[in-house]
Amino acid sequence: MIIVTGANGMLGRAVTERLLDDVPAEQIGVSVRDTEKARALKERGVRVRRGDFTDAASLAHAFEGASKVLVVSVDTTGEEAVSRHGMAIKAAAAAGAGRIVYTSHMGSNPSSPFPPMPDHAATEALLRESGVPFTALRNGFYASSAAMLLGAALETGELIAPQDGPVAWTAHADLAEVAALALTTEDLDGVTPAFTGPDAIDMAGIAAIAAELTGRPIRRVLVPDADYHASLLAHGLPKPAADMLLGIFLASRQGEFAPAGPTLARILGRPAVPLTDVLKEAIAIR
Repeated sequence: MIIVTGANGMLGRAVTERLLDDVPAEQIGVSVRDTEKARALKERGVRVRRGDFTDAASLAHAFEGASKVLVVSVDTTGEEAVSRHGMAIKAAAAAGAGRIVYTSHMGSNPSSPFPPMPDHAATEALLRESGVPFTALRNGFYASSAAMLLGAALETGELIAPQDGPVAWTAHADLAEVAALALTTEDLDGVTPAFTGPDAIDMAGIAAIAAELTGRPIRRVLVPDADYHASLLAHGLPKPAADMLLGIFLASRQGEFAPAGPTLARILGRPAVPLTDVLKEAIAIR
């Protein structure tokens, strides 16, 4: 049985939906913290069990009979994140999984200024030590984050942020499809090359795309790191979240999220979704 963790989240749910295109529902299990939110999957024949990365007993039950387990990285950082990932890896190994697939990141780096990247590097080390065949999917930066970083620019006409660098923005749908391939084939083993969208685009490029899509001018405005961080705090953002956002700019201008590469498109057998398509959809929803 293929087990998908975090199946109530955006990526985990998309992976599950992609698996259902090719795998009988009774061969798919999901591990979620809230089983009620996964009721629709249960009604389609997917095995739904509660699994919490802080509760080993729940994971033992959720992973029962696993042939492969997708460990979707958690939405926290630091020692807590690595500990949770480690518990999931141990539970998958104990359940007898033949492969553990983990959603890592192209910027995985123990010295990165973007907080999740050292966590990914530490988790990849845990996978190597697990003794179980594994796949660490070095995913490109979520293109949905580019839409988030636009912020109020669509209304104000100014995209205000610190100095940045190019980012190989990548669509959730593409990453879900490659994760499903990793769970249904043996083609992807160990730490993968970066799976990215077709282009590496900086914030000025995002402003230009948004301006073209809306027909309204959007000016890229640079601000010092400290001013940006202080502004986030002034708007009520907790310090860890402010540190996280600033870290995107610090890491991108070091080149950690570029360049774009051809691997994702080659594995999918089609072009990867460009950032313009993701922004177009996000702007239409607004």
